[in-house]
Amino acid sequence: MAGAGAMGRGIAQIAAQAGSTVRIYDTQPEAVQRAIQELGAQWDRLQEKGRMDAAAVQAAKGRLHAAATLQDLADCDLVVEAIVERLDVKKAFFAELEGIVGPEAVLATNTSSLSVTAIATALKRPQRFAGYHFFNPVALMKVVEVIAGFKTDPAVCEGLTAYAKQMGHTPVQAQDTPGFIVNHAGRGYNTEALRIAGEGVADFATIDRILRDQVGFKLGPFELMDLTGLDVSHPVMESVYRQYYDEPRYRPSVITAQRLAGNVLGRKTGEGFYRYADGKAQVPAEPAAPKVDDIPPVWVSTRAARRAELYQLLKDLGAKVETGQSPSPQALTLVAPLGFDVTTVAVVERLDPARTVGIDMLIEDSATKRRVLATNPATRADMHDAAHALFARDGKPVSVIRDSAGFVTQRVVATIVNIASDMCQQRICTPKDLETAVTLGLGYPLGPLAMGDRWGPTNVLEVLFNMQTVYGDPRYRPSPWLRRRGAIGLSLLQEES
Repeated sequence: MAGAGAMGRGIAQIAAQAGSTVRIYDTQPEAVQRAIQELGAQWDRLQEKGRMDAAAVQAAKGRLHAAATLQDLADCDLVVEAIVERLDVKKAFFAELEGIVGPEAVLATNTSSLSVTAIATALKRPQRFAGYHFFNPVALMKVVEVIAGFKTDPAVCEGLTAYAKQMGHTPVQAQDTPGFIVNHAGRGYNTEALRIAGEGVADFATIDRILRDQVGFKLGPFELMDLTGLDVSHPVMESVYRQYYDEPRYRPSVITAQRLAGNVLGRKTGEGFYRYADGKAQVPAEPAAPKVDDIPPVWVSTRAARRAELYQLLKDLGAKVETGQSPSPQALTLVAPLGFDVTTVAVVERLDPARTVGIDMLIEDSATKRRVLATNPATRADMHDAAHALFARDGKPVSVIRDSAGFVTQRVVATIVNIASDMCQQRICTPKDLETAVTLGLGYPLGPLAMGDRWGPTNVLEVLFNMQTVYGDPRYRPSPWLRRRGAIGLSLLQEES
């Protein structure tokens, strides 16, 4: 094991627990000793909790050794590197290491964003080199990406895959492309949320609440970036964007660039998208639903998504529902577009914008813990309040956002599904490995392709097409892979022959 930082310690831990003799090397000898001590203490804690017995703890400690120099790694069958994320440093390290180990030894890099092929250009035996990307904390994040460089022998990846299983991890195979699987697929969540915030559609806390409560993400995007730290997440955004030659789908945000420059990084600095006191985020209180004594009658657009379900919801909430071809002059007018903004729908359908409010119905109401409404610039305050009060009648939280093509959930979900579909188009990995990597590596409630299947590839396509129309931005260009499947009704999870 080369590197005694958090990643190096984690990989050493699971390797020793799996029965391997592990030698840890670092340019700072004190870091090696500290790593050995910390791992020993961690195993002791696992024993106290009953998760390891005394014999297993002693055996694991006995397999862990300090390597004073690189020469101490000479007879290793596998050397995994987890040092600084710089191409020049890694190339120099492996060039030196290759001259020390045997010709059959496998060399692997834990890089998260650098090209495996580029690192291997320093080697005389690039066929014995591969990417082996673990996630932090290694012992808890049970997925590892196995990446073949341009000249990697397939048998090397087969061996690394088998070894990952021996260590109790789930291996996934990835092509050597920017971000591999997890960091590539993860571009849709944070970057689209940043665009939404940058457009003033909603504040950070509201966007986080919507994506947690409507989709089921464990953390909202801004909570997640605060936890990871912008010194980690923003460079990854820039790296993937630049390596894909400024592909619009991966465009970073000036919001994170400015905060990084100002050292407003998240939890580690006590201030990020939220302020932290004693490690706890200071989240602004959610506005209470207004009290409205007289709710006007409600008319629902004939083009509303999930129109029958929306009618039933209104009846359950005790609303007086109009069923005529057009709304009465007193009616609150509801639209439920996919990908279009409320303003555009009101104009196209010739509705009075002052009385028009939108509701997000991409996901069935019964599956969400929050409802999301959107007003347009002309919506009257009394209609805003009436809609908010009505949809909060049963106690379910309601967020009211500014007008945006695609609401919050539609934009983020469609972007996630579209990027994942494009990864399948490029054959970066199989659909199965993509789903596994994302659910284990990012903790999404569903894999991105399963999201598309769950809420409908045709619905996702409609959101993307309509947002592309409104914004005129190629970042919402649907992937050909998604378009084909949506057109003929195939599951996104189905493997291509």
